[in-house]
Amino acid sequence: MFFHQFYLGCLSHASYLIGDEKTGTAIVVDPQRDTEQYVAMAKEQGLRIEHVFLTHFHADFLAGHLELRDQFGAKLYVGHRGNTEYEVTPLRQGDRFTWGDLAIEVRETPGHTPESVCLLVFDDPTPGADPYGVLTGDTLFIGDVGRPDLFGSVGTTADELAALLYESLHTQLMPLPDETRVYPAHGAGSMCGKNLSTETSSTIGAQRHTNVALKASSVEEFVAMVTADQPEAPAYFSIDAKLNQQERPTLDGQIERAMHGYSLDEFLRRAEGGQILDVRDDETFAAAHLPGSINIGLDGRFATWCGTVLDPEKPIWVIAPTGREREAILRLGRIGFDHAAGYLENAEAVLATAETRSFDRISPEHLAEDAVVRVDVRQPGEFAAGHLEDSSSIPLGQVLRRIDELPRETPIAFICKTGYRSATAISLLEREGFTDLIDLKGGVDRWSEEGKPLTASVSS
Repeated sequence: MFFHQFYLGCLSHASYLIGDEKTGTAIVVDPQRDTEQYVAMAKEQGLRIEHVFLTHFHADFLAGHLELRDQFGAKLYVGHRGNTEYEVTPLRQGDRFTWGDLAIEVRETPGHTPESVCLLVFDDPTPGADPYGVLTGDTLFIGDVGRPDLFGSVGTTADELAALLYESLHTQLMPLPDETRVYPAHGAGSMCGKNLSTETSSTIGAQRHTNVALKASSVEEFVAMVTADQPEAPAYFSIDAKLNQQERPTLDGQIERAMHGYSLDEFLRRAEGGQILDVRDDETFAAAHLPGSINIGLDGRFATWCGTVLDPEKPIWVIAPTGREREAILRLGRIGFDHAAGYLENAEAVLATAETRSFDRISPEHLAEDAVVRVDVRQPGEFAAGHLEDSSSIPLGQVLRRIDELPRETPIAFICKTGYRSATAISLLEREGFTDLIDLKGGVDRWSEEGKPLTASVSS
């Protein structure tokens, strides 16, 4: 058996290529939409990609199952509770598929979503053999379990799904041998859970002893635990969960349509009524940017924040460092944002002479002395763990919804971990007419490095 985990850091997403060397058969589990890495590795190993399994309809990215189907004629497999516009083999409890020395066995594990399944992987197809590992999708993470409250599960309440998740974990996964390797679909940073580890694999035995969610003594305690304090789901999650069930255009066509560069005048004319996305780093953006542009840097959790703050309907016009235009368009496509329409040609040279705006980025020393309104745009859990005194919490995804809470006549200093999210917040508010906006350079990290105090929230 050949087994390889791919990990996409910017989306905290794990996918898998598993092959049987005897028959030359390869399967891919939970692929990302740009599939070149699976194709290259399968070719390197002398394998053919013939089967693609989805553990569930992912909400945080658009899966690459249709891309692999169209390229290789791969068969698609989805839990039988899931409805799709494309042809699939429905997966049910106990279904077993064997290719030479490789076997996959299905465990139905509703909870994160109704159609969720986990896949036992065997490198010995003999009945009764212990599994090599289990691909747990978003049912069991390293250190946590999948959240039951996402929009992709319309029609079932979070409490109902949480109770199903408890049963799935304790009847389908916890009875497995301690040595069984655990391979989830996400790691730390994903909003599909709240306490995910930075580790990307574990064992059933280790999770039995260290995973806090598995220590609940009753279903009631478990439900209360997994439904409390979940981070707000980005707006695009409900869109992607639906798109993953639909027949849709593939990624290559979308990139080809969007890869057109325009002069500044033509770019601005075409972008009118759309949204200009500047993917340069926050320091460069702060120094000079086109009025009305939104900053979400490529060198961060780009796709997640694009899906959080951009309009999923309006065309996206990209400003990127020269040579990274395709990367920006591809990464938008990973979350199903296929409405990128073009990019500013030779952006860096053009912006050097164009009419631009800027905003101040000040040091912790100067912010400590200035009498300004302080707004922290990190997630509530980050804010509670430690924040600047007299700062208020408005998470980035809520900035526009809570715009009435912000003064227009008083300077506002925005704060995040490093300056990445605060630059995004400032760019959003500039579009709404705010002018006196300041960024804490280096964010809370630099504030702490310079020995300045943070205040932790006290739990009631």
